[in-house]
Amino acid sequence: MSETILEARGLFKSYGAEPVIRGMNVSLPAGRIIGLLGPNGSGKTTLIKLAAGLLTPTSGEILVCGTEPDEKTRALVSYLPERTYLSGWMKVTDAVNYFSDFYADFDRERALTMMMHLGINPASRLRTLSKGTKEKVQLILVMSRRARLYLLDEPIGGVDPAAREYILRTIISNYAENSTVLISTHLISDIESVLDEFLFIRDGQIAMQSPADEAREKYGMSIDGLFREVYRC
Repeated sequence: MSETILEARGLFKSYGAEPVIRGMNVSLPAGRIIGLLGPNGSGKTTLIKLAAGLLTPTSGEILVCGTEPDEKTRALVSYLPERTYLSGWMKVTDAVNYFSDFYADFDRERALTMMMHLGINPASRLRTLSKGTKEKVQLILVMSRRARLYLLDEPIGGVDPAAREYILRTIISNYAENSTVLISTHLISDIESVLDEFLFIRDGQIAMQSPADEAREKYGMSIDGLFREVYRC
């Protein structure tokens, strides 16, 4: 039986009186690329931040490799936020050095090789790069770690279509069999070919969880098509 990498049990998260995650129960196994899919405001980013240890549950629990998020689990999690967080004054090499110094599992050579393949100049200052190129840099840094859980919040949202295929190949080829990749995105048709499994989230609850191939066979449509059916206005 596959190891459970991420688990939520009766998980609630509220901001003031407004609940965002509502009694969620979910278990994600190792060795899978999993899509976290849902409309705006459904709780995707909140769930990712809870798993990353950036937010604390209002009640219930969330576990990473069987442990509540703490300093130990943060060393197991590689998190890509939706917004750029690296300082504009930094050169690309400064960002690589930062990750190399901060994370013991960071593969510096892997990061520099991927940047070379994408034509990113390590001497460039981040403030001179386009939004999409900054996102490529951040994704490369995150995927160059040897983590157990990769949390990717909209990893290809600002990336040009020509680079998406390379980036998706990067995600596939840079995680180990004992790791899990959780991808939150609106660009379902672009990523569904790499998904082993998906979660549909609605109003802070899991509306559907299924292996991708089983859902395609059962419903006779793509995951993108199924999403449009489930969330039809």
